[in-house]
Amino acid sequence: MMKWRTKITDLHAYVPGKTIDEVKKQYRLDSIVKLASNENPFGYSPKVDEALKNFQPAFTRYPDGHALQLRQKMAAHLGVDPTELIFTNGTDELIQIVSRSLLEPGKNTVMAAPTFSQYKHNAIIEGAEVREVPLKDGRHDLEAMLGQIDENTAVVWICSPNNPTGTYTTEQELTAFLDRVPEDVLVFIDEAYSEYVVAKDYEQALTLFRRYHHLIVSRTFSKIYGLAGLRVGYGIADRTIIQKLEPVRPPFNTNVLGQLAAQAALEDQTFIQSCRDKNRQGLERFYAFCRRNSLAFYPSQANFILIDFQCDSEEVCRFLLGRGYIVRSGEALGMPGTVRVTIGSEEQNRGVLEAIGAFLESRK
Repeated sequence: MMKWRTKITDLHAYVPGKTIDEVKKQYRLDSIVKLASNENPFGYSPKVDEALKNFQPAFTRYPDGHALQLRQKMAAHLGVDPTELIFTNGTDELIQIVSRSLLEPGKNTVMAAPTFSQYKHNAIIEGAEVREVPLKDGRHDLEAMLGQIDENTAVVWICSPNNPTGTYTTEQELTAFLDRVPEDVLVFIDEAYSEYVVAKDYEQALTLFRRYHHLIVSRTFSKIYGLAGLRVGYGIADRTIIQKLEPVRPPFNTNVLGQLAAQAALEDQTFIQSCRDKNRQGLERFYAFCRRNSLAFYPSQANFILIDFQCDSEEVCRFLLGRGYIVRSGEALGMPGTVRVTIGSEEQNRGVLEAIGAFLESRK
């Protein structure tokens, strides 16, 4: 028998939402709308197509392991030093790198519950103790999280906006928390959805990492930038943290096309603003529908909404699948009875809300 690490024997692989082809085949449908994985329904900037069309293939060579051109462009865009950045194969890899660098048996890590599953998943692999603090009204309970920190805590995770609730941590809450977290504990703030935020009291952690040297901020090109298939994420932190993480990063982890597309996408902030505005309009439509139908929901600062149907989440998902809409069951997200729906285009939103309305009628 193989000598598997005992910590992984009970783990399960991440289960992504159903693919469009899967649903087409299973339900014999010609048209499918996927609103399960928080991808950008408006795609990506036309500048990306231009950049890829003019690309001279060099696939026999390794990509730039330092991502120099993207690094310089990103540093200028954010107003940081290039040495304060690390580039990864999506945010998932940065979570993995941080976990591998800091977590081990005898150490613990603190996080909300439910939140993005990969924090806990990687901590378990590394053999660390996982301390989960239940959300309070769908939001991080930072005071309770502080109470879980001790001399063996290595990493604290904050997802803002949080997945799956879409709630966020305010500027005042975040700074008060960081003021009290010991400086030998790394605070990882996941801002995968930060570009969608419109709340006035939301403080992007980017403005805080020089004040708090035990802070790392993660972001991604997979959400509002629309490049989920090319897998480019990045972290921002004090250069001393970056220097410690770099040896753990695989040497050629971001590919040639991903680096090129990310640079082009970064240049088109008009597109990003347009996506943010359309997303907010879509959210307001969902809010109005939920209020009319007495459905509880969490006000969201992300590109999805979590709706409480107070019934079997899988039943809702099956009903919507049969009408050509793929959504995410709250059962898999640690929120039974709820369904998470990605905000789509105007047409997609209208269609899925009609399908949800039909589900509600069917239960009367």
